[in-house]
Amino acid sequence: MADGQGQAFLMPDGDRGSSTRRRVLVVDDEAGVRESLRLVLRDKYDVSVAESGEEALRRAVSEAFDAVLLDLVMPGLDGMAVLERIKGQRPELPVVIVTATRTVKTAVTAIKLGAFDYLEKPFDLDELRIVLANATRTSALQREVDELRAEVGRRYQLGNIVGRSEAMQIVFRTVSQVAPLKTTVLITGESGTGKELIAKALHYQSPRASRTMTAINCAAIPEHLLESELLGHERGAFTGADSRKLGQFELAHQSTIFLDEIAELQPAMQAKLLRVIETGQFMRVGGVKPIEVDVRIVAATNQDLNQAISTGAFRADLYYRLNVVTLHLPPLRERRHDLALLIKHFTQAKAAELGVKERAFLPEAIDHLLRYRWPGNVRELENLIERLLVLSDFGPVRAEELPEVVRQSPTSAAGGNIRGEVLLGIRTLSDAVDEFERQIIVEALHQSEFNQTRTAERLGTTRRILKYRIDKLGILEK
Repeated sequence: MADGQGQAFLMPDGDRGSSTRRRVLVVDDEAGVRESLRLVLRDKYDVSVAESGEEALRRAVSEAFDAVLLDLVMPGLDGMAVLERIKGQRPELPVVIVTATRTVKTAVTAIKLGAFDYLEKPFDLDELRIVLANATRTSALQREVDELRAEVGRRYQLGNIVGRSEAMQIVFRTVSQVAPLKTTVLITGESGTGKELIAKALHYQSPRASRTMTAINCAAIPEHLLESELLGHERGAFTGADSRKLGQFELAHQSTIFLDEIAELQPAMQAKLLRVIETGQFMRVGGVKPIEVDVRIVAATNQDLNQAISTGAFRADLYYRLNVVTLHLPPLRERRHDLALLIKHFTQAKAAELGVKERAFLPEAIDHLLRYRWPGNVRELENLIERLLVLSDFGPVRAEELPEVVRQSPTSAAGGNIRGEVLLGIRTLSDAVDEFERQIIVEALHQSEFNQTRTAERLGTTRRILKYRIDKLGILEK
């Protein structure tokens, strides 16, 4: 499409085209003023004009402009009404009010309605250029922030989190159900299982996604500083408090706060957190007036909170407030079907991030990775993949390149260790059968030089069934 002067335009969420010039909409009922502004500004901006408030409103909310120069006094829909409606539909769009009659009351009203600035006719051209440069720069920065925020949000969509195992599918379904709500969520699981990743998925799929999620590691902040960090303090509240400090709860207003390692909170801080959850209010250290906040709380722990309650280390009433919805992330040793997918995912992602070539894995290396119990969980696997890429000779990963602790993981070729793990309750029967079948297929593929037809013949099955088992077991082919 094109506007009245033949300039291309697109919807606000579309591609802005090949032009890098910022676009300005000039709104005035006087043709001479419109033309004068167009001539003055055309050297630096793509200028469009509108002769009425109605036309200005229609174009401002449907086209991609970086700023609006809006006359205040016009017949029909006046400038103040247009300003209010534009800010209601495009709050990020800077609107500069221009008028021949400037009064303090009018200026204050315009600013309260969201005007970026206020100029008086006749224009001082230098002032006009400065104000417009600031307005369009603000618009460009806001657009960049919005694009970056959208990219971050896409990164934490559930479709980008690896996990086909039933345990992870349960987690994904629960995240989808509760993400749009304000419900408090408690995430449990061993260190390295991805608790913060799931917290971000909850945040970026919620109505609060336009605001930054605040993440606090409760174990990383000294006890005597934690209250000030979370709730803030007033000037003079203690030695060294030279100015007021806003706490993380206040900064997270209308957003999400992620409290990692929540079990590390001391009893006094647990009581204050309980009050925030119950009332939506808190007081800064040294403060006398309650402050209200609208914050969604997502907490996480790698400890057994029920045991902590029994020893008196954690408040039962706080636990019940946090434990509205619980998401348990299984350790990697219980996600055997996800291992091959995660190896492939981290190999591709880390290679792109580091700017190095991807590496394939020889069957013996894969076999070691699949047998290892991964006490550090997904984080340990991610770090190992990065190490293999950084120290790469760009050939396939060989077993001898793996850390000794991985190579020395118990072998189960004869099935003895698998049998013992099943009888001890460490491994399920279904997982043991899959593990045994995976090892046989990997060995047969290696002996047949990864020719699936010959492998199927060796195993006494069809190529179609073999391919199905390879996909189901997540076996990486050479």
